[in-house]
Amino acid sequence: MQSIEITDKSVQDAAKAAAERLGVPVEALKVTVLEEQKGLFGRTQVRILAEVAEAPAAAPESQPEAPPEPDPTPEPSPSAEETAAGGEQETESAPETEDAGEAAEAEPEVVATEQDAEAFAGVVRELLAAGGFRATVKLKSLTGKYVNLEIEGPDTNHLIGKHGEVLNNLQYLLNTICSRKFQTGVRATLDANNYRQRRESALRQLALRLAEEVRKRGQEAVLEALPAFERRVVHKALEHEPGVTTYSEGEEPDRRVVIAPAD
Repeated sequence: MQSIEITDKSVQDAAKAAAERLGVPVEALKVTVLEEQKGLFGRTQVRILAEVAEAPAAAPESQPEAPPEPDPTPEPSPSAEETAAGGEQETESAPETEDAGEAAEAEPEVVATEQDAEAFAGVVRELLAAGGFRATVKLKSLTGKYVNLEIEGPDTNHLIGKHGEVLNNLQYLLNTICSRKFQTGVRATLDANNYRQRRESALRQLALRLAEEVRKRGQEAVLEALPAFERRVVHKALEHEPGVTTYSEGEEPDRRVVIAPAD
């Protein structure tokens, strides 16, 4: 099965580019969203895995199409539970599990090195210096193709922003610059004052609290808009919770997780 990973500003644009690269019509592709990020000034970046669907061997006249698989990203939030990533009823964790194996078959695995980490950290230092921030960056860990960087210093709170919005935008900018500059396939995650772990914990607690309310009242709860990787935290937290299900609705950058009573 032919397959390719493509990054573009939307699922539709990425699917069209993949079809051109593979020499097939868009309808012949099975599209899986690997990653979706909100960028600066409302811009988004989507990475997909596009596969050419195999025609069934039995009946040549019936060639069922494999429709694009949209990224399911639900978010819940009735009222002020926002402390804490079209409504397709799919969980965000499911596509990621499939994607990992299929992407590995599609192309050689990318593994980040300390040299990659230093190159990415150098770009962060330039951005911090250009903004006049009193902060330093260091390597936290290497995980597969990811360089995990940590920002420390007096100005880290300014670099996190409300619900991590500034940090998410800085991470997006970092990956955009480095993908064009180095073209190694390596990507980075950016953290500050252990914010990612604290945010993930807060999202899990919020999801469980809202799930309990949904079970009691029998009504859906809709979260505030979250980036895709935070929506996945909510899906994962409620994956095995009885009496509730999660799905996503809306378009980026306002895509939200919905927690609904299970049938």
